[in-house]
Amino acid sequence: MKSRPVHSSILFLILMDGIILLLVTFIGFASHSTSLAGGRWLATFLPMLAGWLVAGWLGGVFHPDISTDYRQLWRVMGCAALAAPFGAVLRGLWLQNVVMPVFALVMMAVSAVGLLIWRVIWIAWITRKQV
Repeated sequence: MKSRPVHSSILFLILMDGIILLLVTFIGFASHSTSLAGGRWLATFLPMLAGWLVAGWLGGVFHPDISTDYRQLWRVMGCAALAAPFGAVLRGLWLQNVVMPVFALVMMAVSAVGLLIWRVIWIAWITRKQV
């Protein structure tokens, strides 16, 4: 069986990270009984995604050797801790509103848990395929 190129695996990983952040956004809106109509969710999702992509790139979580190593999962938590405040500031700028520190903290915790669960599944899948 031919393995996929590393680039397509990393692109899939980034796509799934985005889907996890989208789910986290939808869960947040649902927990506040806020409608998704009107697209306001984009003002949360896109800044958080941008924050994650920047923090993830800086933290190396998209590198093939790091993204497939259980011992490197701490990086996901660290990157989520950087991404959420950055995303919250971008969201505040987009909405021309103040940045709520509690929003950043909740987004940090929930996105970190979601991304960590997904990354554990990813590593298990990749390492199972290599055996």
